[in-house]
Amino acid sequence: MTEAWSLKGEMALSCSCTVFCPCVISLGNHPPTEERCQTWAGIRIDEGHFDAIDLAGIKVGLMMDLPGIMARGNWTAALFVDDKAPIQAVKGLTRIFTGRVGGTTHLLSILVGQFLGVHQIPISYETQGETRIVSLDKYGGGAITPVRGKEAGQNVVINNSEYWIGPDVIVSRADKSRFRGFGRNWNLAGRSAEIVTLNWGNS
Repeated sequence: MTEAWSLKGEMALSCSCTVFCPCVISLGNHPPTEERCQTWAGIRIDEGHFDAIDLAGIKVGLMMDLPGIMARGNWTAALFVDDKAPIQAVKGLTRIFTGRVGGTTHLLSILVGQFLGVHQIPISYETQGETRIVSLDKYGGGAITPVRGKEAGQNVVINNSEYWIGPDVIVSRADKSRFRGFGRNWNLAGRSAEIVTLNWGNS
């Protein structure tokens, strides 16, 4: 029987698109602006569980390298989990982020062609003002800030989308953004980013 799981929190994602990621609106059917999509993300889990295992307070990171149109698959991905997370939580998060227990992340089991494993490292995810500061230890990280809208104090937000990560996406830009590892050396500063509230699960 598939284990029940849920996860609530926030994701800050940085990608290589030079303008806001077209995947959000096209649901992965429009090409990235740079032919391929190079992406890393940090995740702050505020509450959640995998079966009876508590996931609250754990930080997670992702690296995804897509050769073209997102919906066509053949992604390469790696998973990073907070080094403070207990081994049973790491095992549960690995099953969630490889899509093997269905629900929100099930598409990863279809679209990821090469999984580079799970790596336990120190991860931090902080909010300073409205900027999200993420560190994936030796692999990099960055600073992601929302794009301001016309109304004072309001950010540009895409609402009510069918984007798999979440329906409401804060359009953002990477002030700093680096990823180094697995033969990759990306500098994505000044490029597209997004901040999304997560409400995931398989029930």
